[in-house]
Parts: sequence; C-alpha cells; structure tokens
Amino acid sequence: MSARVLREAPKHLDVETEVLVIGGGACGLVAALRAAAAGAEVIVVERDASPSGSTSMSSGFVPAPATRYQRAVGVEDDSPECFEADLMAKSKGLSDPALVRLAATTIGPALEWLGEKHRVEWLVLDDFLYPGHTRFRMHTVPEKTGTALLARLLAAVEAADIPIVTEARAQTLYVAEDNRITAVEIVRPDGAREIIGAGAVVLSCNGFGGNRDLVRKHIPDVADGLYYGHEGNEGDAIFWGEALGCEFKHLSGYQGHGSLAHPHGILISWALMMEGGFQVNTEGKRFSNENGGYSEQAVNVLAQPGGVAWNVYDDRLHLFAQGFPDYMDAVSVGAIREGETIEDLAKATGLPADALAHTFEEVEKIRRGEMIDPFGRSFAGKPVMVGPYYAVRVTGALFHTQGGLVIDDRARVMGGEGKPLPNLLAGGGAACGVSGPDVSGYLSGNGLLTAIAFGYLAGETAAGIARG
Repeated sequence: MSARVLREAPKHLDVETEVLVIGGGACGLVAALRAAAAGAEVIVVERDASPSGSTSMSSGFVPAPATRYQRAVGVEDDSPECFEADLMAKSKGLSDPALVRLAATTIGPALEWLGEKHRVEWLVLDDFLYPGHTRFRMHTVPEKTGTALLARLLAAVEAADIPIVTEARAQTLYVAEDNRITAVEIVRPDGAREIIGAGAVVLSCNGFGGNRDLVRKHIPDVADGLYYGHEGNEGDAIFWGEALGCEFKHLSGYQGHGSLAHPHGILISWALMMEGGFQVNTEGKRFSNENGGYSEQAVNVLAQPGGVAWNVYDDRLHLFAQGFPDYMDAVSVGAIREGETIEDLAKATGLPADALAHTFEEVEKIRRGEMIDPFGRSFAGKPVMVGPYYAVRVTGALFHTQGGLVIDDRARVMGGEGKPLPNLLAGGGAACGVSGPDVSGYLSGNGLLTAIAFGYLAGETAAGIARG
C-alpha cells in the first residue's frame, strides 16, 4: 500500500515523541540534530536497513557563501547576495526568489553550526569553479564523498543520542480536523506495524525519481533514461501532500548528470570538463558547450547515438581527477581508456581516428583564439592537451527531482489558501528546491544545499511547534 492519509485518530500509540523525522539522509539528520539542540525529543525513521539515500550517492559537495571556511583559505565571498544572483542566473530567473534567498542566507550558518556544534570538518574546494558559480564556495568533508558526509552526520546523531529506527517505512499520516498531524504509522519489512505519536513531523524523504509513473508524468524527457538515485525516492511526500491539499511547485525540475560512467554507473567529476576536457559522441565529434552545466548535459548526451558520449582529456587532468574517490573507483574497474597518441586513444575507445584527431585540432584552435567554438565555449587559459590521452564512456542520467511541496521561511509546508499546515515541515527533495522548473536550472550542489539548509530550518521550527 502506498503513502496515505487518514483523517481520524489512531486507535492506539506504540510510542510518542515531540519531533518525528521521516528519512535519514542529510536533510533528516540535520533536522534531527537541530531539533534536539533546541531541546526536543526526536526520533528518526528510515525505510532502509542502513541510512544511505541520495546523500550517499552524491559527491558530497555543499555550496555556501560567506563562511569562515572560505575566509580561512582566502576566498572573498562576503555575502549571500552573490550566491543568490548565481542561483537565479542559472535558472534564468525562474527559481522561486523567496526560496533562493532562504537557502542562500541559511546554508552558511548551518554549515558553521555543524562544524562548531557537531565537529563536522569542512574543506573548501578552491582549485576549480563548478558551472554557474562565480566564487569558490563548494564545501566538502575531507574524504570528498557523499558517503563520508553521511557517515559524519550519522556519527553526530549517535553522539547526540537521537534514535534512528531503521527498516521502518512511514506509510500513513493520521490527521486531525485542523490538518495537524497527530501520528505516523510505520511498516516493517515483515508487515508489522507501529504507530508513533508526534508533536511535529519533518518530511525529509526526498523526491520521486524512483517512481517511473511520476517521472513520466512530470519530467517525461528523462522517463526512459537511466535513474542514478535511491530507489526509495518514490514520491511519498507528493502523495501525502496531495491528500492534504498542499501546494506544489516546479515538479518538472530535476538534476540530471551527463557524466555517469557507462555501464559501470560511477560518477565522473565534471571538473574534468571545466578544466579543459571535452565530450564527443560515437562519431568522434563534439556536440555541445560542456561548460553549460552537467545537469542539462544529461539531455544532450542522451540525444546522441546510443545515448552515450566519451569524456576526453589528457594526463594533466587524469592526475587531477585522482583526487576524487569516484574517479579512482572508475580506474579500478577499468572504465578509463588510455592511449599514448590520439590514434591509440581512438583504438582504445573504438572512436573514428580521423574524426577524433580533427576534434582535437579544433579544440586547440579554439584554445588559441584562431576559431570560434560553434557551441559557444571558451578554452582560453587552459593548457594545450598533450599525451598520454584518456577517455571514459558516459551516459546521461536522472539523479533526483527538484520540485515538491512549497514551504515558507520556517520550512512549514503550505496547505491551501496560502496558509501553512500546523505541524508539518519539509526539506531536501520533499520540498520545492531552488532550481526552477527545468533541468538547466540546477546549479552545482543545489541538492545538498536545500537538504541541509531547509533541514536545519525544519528541525528548529519543529522543535518550537512541538514544545509549544
């Protein structure tokens, strides 16, 4: 049975808590930590045997402006306004301005609070800019993976003595006449059921990328593409919200990625493209401006013959990429092809040698300013490519959805007539994000941006509601 709402009182309660968090990814864990810090009793319910979700599948990079971590490495990014401008520019002005401002002003304090209160160590990536960012503002834990970020948040939750109930899928919301959530029923893998009473409920159960029917309805251009996200993202927040008469926005928005090693399913950092690499199709020809953004590049790659492309780069970038654990995973499984010469690389990849050589020549002419790129990209300032050369076959994929429940400036879910529901909060993929209605609006890091920023707000608000 799918997610549902019952407008009745539960017959009994197996346990009660002040704040119940549904979902144990970055959003849910940050919400739990923040609610507990405000004095609330908190329980997190997680459908999997071990929390993982979209956070562990991500790169673990979180954009934030005006942080002490930036200042420590000499990055000048004095206010959230520049970040707001970058977010709005990426979505061509189609993002919700209020949500953009809310995320941009909240994320810095949230990261600093996690660092100071819970010893989450943040580093700033200051050796390359991701598409659309005008400042070095990408924060990461030292391991530079989403798995490591989640592990550190889980350690903080454990240290705070916040219980996480695993293998517990939230299925039914019990709702009073005033739309107040009174309890949540969870279902165990063996069919056993438990009802948890709650003073406030936080939806941090991500989006609907794992629900093919919802994807086909709202974002049909990737309905038949590869889904590289957590299969548990089945749209529970959508179903609950519909039953409660909630507002939704930008359900057509999503994060794609045009650089997923195929068929290995390993994320290849887009930094390779930003630092001088390029993509060709199976004909050995470039087909787009690779600096436009990795999200919309998913659509561009899927439009190529066979829905695949090759990332092409040289030894300098190969060495650079070895700082990313995902890339080393790709190396270890043999996804990376190598050739001392362009002809050797063509043999290693099966690409037509003449066409590949011609593409290399064109890229060099563009780099030297002797030719204007027909796709509008500049290679100025990038070193000339020299062998040995490398390539990896990639495809485009849907990572996670960006639209969802509309929230206010306290992360309260908006019901009908522009009024917030009494005690239902949302963040991360369950809430409308800041990418607007189109794949091209996704600015690098937007997923974890709203997971952590809105989770931080939701936890604090939930505690205040539950404790009166």
